[in-house]
Amino acid sequence: MTTSRPLPPFHLAIPVDDINAAREFYGKVLGFEQGRSDTRWIDWNMGGHQVVTHQVGEPGATSRDGVAGSNPVDGHQVPVPHFGLVLPVQEFQDLAARLRDAGTEFVIEPYVRFQGEPGEQWTMFFLDPAGNALEFKAFADLDQLFAT
Repeated sequence: MTTSRPLPPFHLAIPVDDINAAREFYGKVLGFEQGRSDTRWIDWNMGGHQVVTHQVGEPGATSRDGVAGSNPVDGHQVPVPHFGLVLPVQEFQDLAARLRDAGTEFVIEPYVRFQGEPGEQWTMFFLDPAGNALEFKAFADLDQLFAT
């Protein structure tokens, strides 16, 4: 599917159990710009998209394993649900280094998925402090985003 007009930004609201941990992780570790906020929610600029962290319950109230399930993809168990961005390769590598420097534990370490096949991509999975799964990926050829 191609379009000649800019794609509209998406909005995604996710639960967190500690708004201060979310502020640290999304703002400082991931480097997202903070928008409006209140005592229990924060808007984040995620590559031009609006992601909102909403504190539900009290800190420590979630199980930290908020993943509903997983599916096998290229020999790895991919956590479901998950969300993230498709980045340029260098930004992907820079983010992976920043996550490592911050002590982030990866669910799936950064690696090249579908190597030598259509849709070859760098990918990595990790959890935020509330247990929400994120995937960031990068294609050497962005035209392969929807490869068949």
